[in-house]
Amino acid sequence: MNKSDLIDALARETDLPVRKTEEIVNAVFDKMSETLNSGDRIEIRGFGSFLVKQYPGYTGRNPKTGELIAVPGKKLPFFKTGKELKEKVDEQA
Repeated sequence: MNKSDLIDALARETDLPVRKTEEIVNAVFDKMSETLNSGDRIEIRGFGSFLVKQYPGYTGRNPKTGELIAVPGKKLPFFKTGKELKEKVDEQA
């Protein structure tokens, strides 16, 4: 499922116009992005939690030349599934 599939499904289930549903979905994703960007964590009980992890820099190697290069540290979003979601997905297996 992609974002437009989600919008269409929500519009059908809620009997809201697609344009209004799109505004709502975009607002939710925008707020989640802002929250993670500010360093805060998002927890949705039964679903999971989103957080940003800081990874340190390291010395890597260019595979073509073998030259050592400094790879800077970075921050990446991370999702940890909740217990209920894990169980629900495992039931389907």
